[in-house]
Amino acid sequence: MSYKHFINTKCEFLPCHDLKDWHSCLFCYCPLFLLSCPGSFTVLPSGVKDCSTCVLPHTEGGWEAIQRELMTQIYSSQTTMPSV
Repeated sequence: MSYKHFINTKCEFLPCHDLKDWHSCLFCYCPLFLLSCPGSFTVLPSGVKDCSTCVLPHTEGGWEAIQRELMTQIYSSQTTMPSV
């Protein structure tokens, strides 16, 4: 069983984005918030990253994209990277 596409049907904020095809609530708080990311975000005047328009974590390939980005950034100084 895979939890890549877990949906919290009891969440009072579901859906938190206007997304036609909802796939996952696993990364409700995205682990890339403090890192660079391929998602859609803006930077507020305060310098804080605003990811409220990003739906990457909730899409079908979102889990894989986030894992790939984490591996790239975490293991970028190493010669080999674990596979996802």
